[in-house]
Amino acid sequence: MPEGDAVFLTARRLDRGLKGRVLIRSDFRWPSLATVDLAGATVLGTHTHGKHLLTRLDHAGQPLTLHTHLKMEGVWRTYEAGQRWTRPAHEAQVVLRAEGREAVGFALGLVELLPTADEQSVIGHLGPDLMDDDVDLDEAVRRLLVDPDRPLGEALLDQTVVAGIGTIYLAETCFLQGLHPLGPVSTVKDPARLMKRAHLLLRAGVEHGRPSTTGDRRGSMWVYRRQRQPCQRCGTTIVAGPIGDEGRERTTYWCPSCQPR
Repeated sequence: MPEGDAVFLTARRLDRGLKGRVLIRSDFRWPSLATVDLAGATVLGTHTHGKHLLTRLDHAGQPLTLHTHLKMEGVWRTYEAGQRWTRPAHEAQVVLRAEGREAVGFALGLVELLPTADEQSVIGHLGPDLMDDDVDLDEAVRRLLVDPDRPLGEALLDQTVVAGIGTIYLAETCFLQGLHPLGPVSTVKDPARLMKRAHLLLRAGVEHGRPSTTGDRRGSMWVYRRQRQPCQRCGTTIVAGPIGDEGRERTTYWCPSCQPR
């Protein structure tokens, strides 16, 4: 699943393609929206909250929001008029076409249209968005500390605690803070510093155009997907293990020496 920085970059791409343009055609290949026609709507811009995309429109004076989520396989692509799509047509679920440009949402995990005034009904349950320049880190810390016995990695992946962290930034943030991702939240001595680190890593991912936690713009990682390789700091072999509730387990990575449990 894309991390918060990748979703933020998707919003930028949609803005470059459609912001300020009037739609001349829309095609929703999503059962609940199959009859919707947004032709004539002006695209005001796409905003994000964590991993959620909010494309705001003015449709005949009515403010609407197209709410989409990429989940595991989804992606938005923008094209010049007549340009061949880079994904199969049967994967297209939303097509928004303006003069000379179009945006296509492929294999999306969620598509819904709602009044812009009702956006909080779909994102209000989420924690602070770490992609925000002025993110409320105090609130993020408060939510993190609600359950001190919860595994730290599981808490950081919970979007109702803090929005934007996925498996990449979970592993990399914990490494840089010297914290074991499977240890309890109570082991975090400086939770404010932990949240600040995650915020800075996500913002750096936007600046570099990809995750790059070692400072290498080519995208080098400290521990993520480096199992069985030597730690770049101490030489200990990186290990991997499952994290999360049964049935929703994901893989995380750590250095047993730099991140003692």
